[in-house]
Amino acid sequence: MASEVEDVNRRDFLVIAGNAFVAVGAAVTLWPFVAQMNPDAGAQALASIEVDLSPIQQGQAVTVMWRGKPVFIRNRTPEEIETAEADKLDDLPDRSARNELLPEATPATDANRVKEGHANWLVLVGICTHLGCIPKGQAMGDAKGEFGGWFCPCHGSHYDTSGRIRKGPAPRNLDVPPYEFVSDTKIKIG
Repeated sequence: MASEVEDVNRRDFLVIAGNAFVAVGAAVTLWPFVAQMNPDAGAQALASIEVDLSPIQQGQAVTVMWRGKPVFIRNRTPEEIETAEADKLDDLPDRSARNELLPEATPATDANRVKEGHANWLVLVGICTHLGCIPKGQAMGDAKGEFGGWFCPCHGSHYDTSGRIRKGPAPRNLDVPPYEFVSDTKIKIG
């Protein structure tokens, strides 16, 4: 039996070259449609922010914007920390920590709502969980509610010094966004 070796001829070359030309043309044509699905520079810029904590004195709070939401950052006093740690979970309407970096079933202890070694820094999404209002309590003269944290005047929700709901119609604790300490005086949210 003789085996026949097929020679590459001009027709085979034209078929391969034509198919390659079509593939490259399709990729060039589809690329703009695929690329437009990527987030724009504005959205990427909002994905995370860094906040310098050094100007915030003990007992003060600031509000920064992250992803279009207000984020409350408070440098808590030792008394506020002590009060938050002393609260019993049985007294809380919402017993979930609401910390995006922890599982949903994590208990709402004060330690689960702050970073270890940085208990004085409390970082919360500043939106009332009832109807999306912005609670009072960031400025020195604001009403902080019956539990010394935040008070939503729209419908009367009271939050404690750990951002946990204590009284009123809000169904959940204030959320803790994902954040990390970049240094002792700087955090990155997102």
